[in-house]
Amino acid sequence: MGRRDYAILLLLAKLGLRADEVATLTLDDVDWRASEILVRAKGRRRARMLIPPDVGAVIVAYLRNGRPKSSCRRLFVRPHTRARRRLCFRMCDHHDRQGRSRSRWNRRLRTPRFHIFRYSLATELLRSGATLSEIGQLLRHESHDTTRIYAKVDIDALRTLSLPWPGDVQ
Repeated sequence: MGRRDYAILLLLAKLGLRADEVATLTLDDVDWRASEILVRAKGRRRARMLIPPDVGAVIVAYLRNGRPKSSCRRLFVRPHTRARRRLCFRMCDHHDRQGRSRSRWNRRLRTPRFHIFRYSLATELLRSGATLSEIGQLLRHESHDTTRIYAKVDIDALRTLSLPWPGDVQ
């Protein structure tokens, strides 16, 4: 269970995949020779993405030592409801330990919105100097307006774009 959860979390956090994109991955979507994964994105689009070596190693560990024997071709065999809840509780507990706001969590059901991983990845890329265009390509956004949502987070970068206030008033 831990290997599967870890592999899922890495795909969400490092590749910026959406939860449904992870859920629909099949064994045939992984091209080990090219280190690529075929992602079925929104709008029936498909995208090939490079698999970083650390993410690939975690997926291999899951396939070898964590994936139950099954004729199902999905990469991640669908977890029982209890297992999914356990993953959600672990994530909530981790979130609490980090002292982060729970505004992105459904308090009643204690289930995370997995989209927060895409948002965190984009924010980190923006802080490390990536352009909005590069972030939009990675996250497979059709519109630049969608990617611009992430710009509001980087206050220091936005300050460099602002004009000085006229006069002595600040």
